[in-house]
Amino acid sequence: MKILIVDDHPILRKGLIEILNEHFPDLSCLEASNAAEAMSQLRRQTMDLILLDISLPGINGLEILKQLRSETITTPVLILSVQPEDQYAIRVLKAGASGYLKKDSAPEELINAVNILLQGKKYISANVANKLAQSLSDPLDSTAYEKLSDRELQVLKYIASGKTVSEIAREISLTVNTISTYRARVLEKLHLKNNAELTRYAMDNSLV
Repeated sequence: MKILIVDDHPILRKGLIEILNEHFPDLSCLEASNAAEAMSQLRRQTMDLILLDISLPGINGLEILKQLRSETITTPVLILSVQPEDQYAIRVLKAGASGYLKKDSAPEELINAVNILLQGKKYISANVANKLAQSLSDPLDSTAYEKLSDRELQVLKYIASGKTVSEIAREISLTVNTISTYRARVLEKLHLKNNAELTRYAMDNSLV
């Protein structure tokens, strides 16, 4: 069995490998620290599962996921993140992920999620299941930021954390004009006027 672990922190990759090796003796773990390394490996060989960090530098995990699906690479993907489930879980499932797991989860939960995905099923926590049920029963009752695109939400978080447009552009390899456009869209969609209001909104909604 082959699993690709995509994370920019070597210590975390090694920790995941140790946990997985204890439960899957026939496991072969491959590693990637960024989008280029991940896509290179996935285009060369078939994996049984991908553990993918959502917060990678440059091209993030969500963009990698979309690239995989656009290239018809159907390997199950378990997204790993420090972000709260209510902000990203449904978003990544809609993008084609097979599961979402917070990085502070217990090792047993990781193993459970991996086993479920290897059976061809999707893994969601009870919290995400409840949120999915709620969104189906009342689709109009949604938080405003859920209407943002993935990139718009990313830019919102960067701005709220204090980064300038130029810094964001360098961080995610886009032009200043493109970031400014995303910023303008975020302000319009959230009915906000400036960065101060945007930052307050992000704090009020636990986005930073």
